[in-house]
Amino acid sequence: MGFRIFDWGWKFPSPLQTFQAFYDGFVHGHLLSAIGASLRRLLISFALSISMGTILGYLFARYRYFDETFGFLVVALQTVPSIAWLPFAIIWFGLNDTSVIFITTIGAIWTMSMASRTGIMNISPIHQRAAQMLGTGSGYRLFFQVQLPAAFPHWITGIRVAWAFAWRALVAGELIAKGVGLGQMLQDGRGLGDTATILCVVIIIAVIGTISDHFCFKQLEDRIVLRFQLKK
Repeated sequence: MGFRIFDWGWKFPSPLQTFQAFYDGFVHGHLLSAIGASLRRLLISFALSISMGTILGYLFARYRYFDETFGFLVVALQTVPSIAWLPFAIIWFGLNDTSVIFITTIGAIWTMSMASRTGIMNISPIHQRAAQMLGTGSGYRLFFQVQLPAAFPHWITGIRVAWAFAWRALVAGELIAKGVGLGQMLQDGRGLGDTATILCVVIIIAVIGTISDHFCFKQLEDRIVLRFQLKK
């Protein structure tokens, strides 16, 4: 155990202290409130990043000029940590939920757009022309009936990666913004030297992320892989 081996004392909590922090947090309700507030912000941001990222990916795949100009910018923006946008978010929106949602959306949207672009561009042109000859046209019907279903394997992979990036951006944004949330609990724990609460929040984030990925996104990905017979 780190608290004994390294003689860290209060700097690293014991299992009993961590369990007590879990117990107090759930009994008094502040852990549940923080989880609920963070998940609400995360789901809003995630929905925005999926929808906007999918639209951007379609535009990149459909219009070459758009891909060669703004697409290059998106690749560059992927390398910028989402927390770097926090000063802008505070100036534009203030220390509130909108800033956190903005930061979290930025953290996931670029990955989603690149995954959608790759998925659509890998569709065989022959299949798209065949669908157009059968009456889908070249507009929204082609996108929803042919391109989006065919791009699902890449799209789902993008969703899984975007979910992880969104979690990171969310916690980073909540460390600064006001209000209830897991990131704010980390900040409060740091200020009070309450390492047991800090460890509780870290464990909760890891558990929620793992459960959601394994039982939601991975299951959906496996079904799509089986549906399109991408594995033997």
